[in-house]
Amino acid sequence: MERHDIAIVGAGPVGMTLALALKDSGLDIILLDARARGAARHDPRVLALSHGSRLTLERLGIWARLPATAIETIHISHQGGLGRSVLRASEYGQPALGYVVAAGDLAAALDDAIAAAGIPVRDHATVSGLAAGVDDVLISLDDGTHLSARLAACAEGAIAGDDDTALVERDYGQCAVISVATPATPHGGRAWERFTPQGPLAVLPCGRDCAIVHTASPAEADALMALDDDAYLARLQSHFGDRLRFASVGPRACYPLKLRYRPNPVGQRTVWLGNAAQTLHPVAGQGYNLALRDVWACAQVLLKAGGDPGAADTLATYARERSLDRQGTIRFTDGLVRLFSNAVGPLLHARGAGLLALDLIPPARHFVAKRMMFGARAWP
Repeated sequence: MERHDIAIVGAGPVGMTLALALKDSGLDIILLDARARGAARHDPRVLALSHGSRLTLERLGIWARLPATAIETIHISHQGGLGRSVLRASEYGQPALGYVVAAGDLAAALDDAIAAAGIPVRDHATVSGLAAGVDDVLISLDDGTHLSARLAACAEGAIAGDDDTALVERDYGQCAVISVATPATPHGGRAWERFTPQGPLAVLPCGRDCAIVHTASPAEADALMALDDDAYLARLQSHFGDRLRFASVGPRACYPLKLRYRPNPVGQRTVWLGNAAQTLHPVAGQGYNLALRDVWACAQVLLKAGGDPGAADTLATYARERSLDRQGTIRFTDGLVRLFSNAVGPLLHARGAGLLALDLIPPARHFVAKRMMFGARAWP
């Protein structure tokens, strides 16, 4: 039987990042992906990367290959009430609070680096089951073949495992309608996070355009998807306000929004990363940034431990070191959705007061900015 030290399930940005972080470890690594080789290069989504994520990608030699748009300012407001806050990169001595990149561009840069490093990728390899033993984990594929590894790193797709009853799930009753809009005037490197009773609306600078994440109820999302471009553009403008005018909008896609996470991201000879460990609401753009922090920490723990990468004490160390940031980020995003996605009168005024206080009290504003840049532990 084919045997490896580490089998990474999923050759998307999370799985490829882990493979690159371990490329000089001396471990025998293979990437398994259900899609054709390079399929992630065609991912139409955009990603908001934190400053901390930029530092990680720089360490891996990826950042210089990415066309990225800097987020110099973030404007936070809520619909139907007073109060707003503005975060500025200049206050923290950083070139940007974050960056917007096309997911396909990131995947292409990672895939090129994987090929240059000679890390094998097996495509059209759909994993149908994992069976962890004392010394290795047996990985069954849909085509009837098997391979074994001392550690299985599940880095993409649906959360799967023997203890799925431990999963925490919450349906937000929302969908994200995503698109790219062209502004009538330059965006100036500014991002907007506007909270509405239907859910948050994010407008992110992306090249000369703006990436739009428009949250709505499932019924409203269906209605938005059914509009022609001109009608949707008018609806979007009305929803967003007049801080920036949009000249045109491109094709739309729609995704349901749920919180799903595994409280313990490790099992017997198994570690879950990325969407296989947690799927978050897109508010504040924390999902991939948390995944990247998890990946980097996992790689550092494995490198420091040496020997058996799937040893129970090694995986326990990783889970312990990541607990604060994972739980803090999950609570942070979930709390924002719960607090801001409603039209309850007292909460409306409380939200406005909170945004005003955030703008007037520098320590509170710095706390939010550093969390967005570095995570719950302000990890650089």
